[in-house]
Amino acid sequence: MALSRVCWARTALWGSAVTPAPYVTRRLQLVRFGLAWGAPRSSKLHLSPKADVKSLISYVVTKTKVISGKYHRFLDRHFPRFYVLYTTFMKGLQMIWADAKKTKRIKTNMWKHNIKFHQLSYREMEHLRQFRQDVTKCLFLGIISIPPFANYLVFLLMYLFPRQLLIKHFWTPKQQIDFLEIYHAIRKQSHPEILCYLEKITPHISDAGLRWHMTELCTKMQRGTHPAAQDILALREGFSKRPLGMDQLPTLQMKALSRAMLLTPHLPSALLRHRLKTHTTVIHQLDKALAKLGISQLTSQEVKSACYLRGLNSTLIAEERCRTWLAEWLQISCNLKEAELSLLLHNVVLLSINYTGTRR
Repeated sequence: MALSRVCWARTALWGSAVTPAPYVTRRLQLVRFGLAWGAPRSSKLHLSPKADVKSLISYVVTKTKVISGKYHRFLDRHFPRFYVLYTTFMKGLQMIWADAKKTKRIKTNMWKHNIKFHQLSYREMEHLRQFRQDVTKCLFLGIISIPPFANYLVFLLMYLFPRQLLIKHFWTPKQQIDFLEIYHAIRKQSHPEILCYLEKITPHISDAGLRWHMTELCTKMQRGTHPAAQDILALREGFSKRPLGMDQLPTLQMKALSRAMLLTPHLPSALLRHRLKTHTTVIHQLDKALAKLGISQLTSQEVKSACYLRGLNSTLIAEERCRTWLAEWLQISCNLKEAELSLLLHNVVLLSINYTGTRR
């Protein structure tokens, strides 16, 4: 009995001595492992998030491009007409966003340096003028899309009436040609009315010399002859006072001139006169800036756009002919005073109606 107790005690002692060994060994291993790897793992936790975010963004961008490419190929293959409209719309959004950023940059520079509109360069002035016109046209869409669910109606109207509701950024290349032709056809409808008024008012011009020059000019226009710049400049004094001065023009003539300038004629007489004055003044300021820059510095597209703004259907005329016509326009415009801008307004018809290549 005593022997069994002694054996049991020894067994207990040996067990207590041996049993902790694995536990202690494991603790030592864990401690060593922590000492060996603890510092790098801690530093890795502090440095990895930026790399992980960059790699995640790169992955998302790559996948988005792949999905977008597949989507574009699918549309191009199965819905080609819709694909043209879709790509045109997306490019238009990018262009108008770029225009908005450039406009903000120009406006900020004007504010910082106290620069007026007429002190800007030609391209900056033209950009602000065009962007203001585009925003005004988009304003109508913004107003009618305010009511709930009206945006679906807006999309339908944009699809059905792209010329009236959309700016040129959202026109397809074919639409740009067709729509410019339509707008010029609208301008041409007002030309006979404007020339008829000049013929009727000629006998009421008090100065005999101006009356003779006006009669000669009207005769040339009826014969289909393109007038020289000097023929038009000879009338500058007659357009600075009654009956052809800007403040003396009747409402019907102002409506016809508004259509010739692609402005709405459906406004009260006072607003028509103010808008024509403002629009003509801006063109006069643009002409001075363009003369300072030089026509030779303009690209082909800039030349055609400048001619179209001033009444010439430049889509049908070669670039060199457009540059020649624009030089004649600048010769007239840069020799006019502010009181004589009524002549510049009528020049939209006088200088363009019989130009070579515009008559069909």
